[in-house]
Amino acid sequence: MAGRVRKMTDTYGRNINYMRISVTDRCNLRCRYCMPEEGLRLGGKGHNNILTLEECARLVQIAAGIGIHKIRLTGGEPLVRRNLVKLIGDIASIAAIDDIAITTNGMLFAPMAAGLQSAGLQRVNFSVDTLEKTKYRYITRQGDIGKLMASLYKALELEMHPVKINMVVIRGFNDDEIMDFVRLAYNYPLHVRFIEFMPVGDLLYWRQDRSLCSREIKAQVQQEYALMPVRAIRGNGPAKYYKLEGGQGSVGFISPLSNHFCGDCNRIRLTAEGKLRACLYDPREIDLKTALQNQASDSELKDLFLSAISLKPEKHSMHSGWGAGNKRKMHQIGG
Repeated sequence: MAGRVRKMTDTYGRNINYMRISVTDRCNLRCRYCMPEEGLRLGGKGHNNILTLEECARLVQIAAGIGIHKIRLTGGEPLVRRNLVKLIGDIASIAAIDDIAITTNGMLFAPMAAGLQSAGLQRVNFSVDTLEKTKYRYITRQGDIGKLMASLYKALELEMHPVKINMVVIRGFNDDEIMDFVRLAYNYPLHVRFIEFMPVGDLLYWRQDRSLCSREIKAQVQQEYALMPVRAIRGNGPAKYYKLEGGQGSVGFISPLSNHFCGDCNRIRLTAEGKLRACLYDPREIDLKTALQNQASDSELKDLFLSAISLKPEKHSMHSGWGAGNKRKMHQIGG
């Protein structure tokens, strides 16, 4: 693209072109594997502790100058952030940015979808861990599966392809629904990604025996469907995708525990309060919020981005657990 300055590679030769931005630590759900029931605020400082929308847009502009051209907005739940449509519009106006996506629980998406798309949102991922009403209420503590499904169908109606579903597979909770999700991808142009249950945030709900490896999940799918490898789906990230023979959509497998995908990692993460993190599992962060408050120049901010990228490790240490140095929960880093 004409607006892209250059390709940015890290110490290990990986092309870093994708930034996930957590626009808020707040969420309207309390999923058991993500957040305590009472919720959790960043340092208890509330709104003054997080990046303003203008600061977010400026940091995207800086990131675009070093090779970032894919942006995903996350949270918490990004749609609880006020004026998010304006931020999407500001990001869409940056010439080098050619892909803007969002990850949402879908509770608020349906009535906002057309406005989000008009502002420049191109793609959406929905977090859906069960299709059963009572189980959905249990795992989210207060979610409404009806609202989520309405949002899913709205995204399809607006042709925000590829529309993706992220399902964290938890043994003994939703592993009996794997084929229900597969059939959803067979009947609709949806891309279901089965994600291994990870020890992120050290919440009490995590246990090793609740995790299914991707090989087990894939083997179950193959008992009923022929899978054909797909080379690329827009925004494919770490998933390995397979087309369902005769179906409309695909299934993908994200296997951070059983099969390191770190060698292909192309992302950095910006937390809601302005900390730049090169790896989900590495607690080292670069403080951009303080730099902005101290009137840092564009050149100084660029150097901070480069410093963060230089810290990106060769691979994560997930098998060792969340670690004493990682004080944050997942919703504080950005999903």
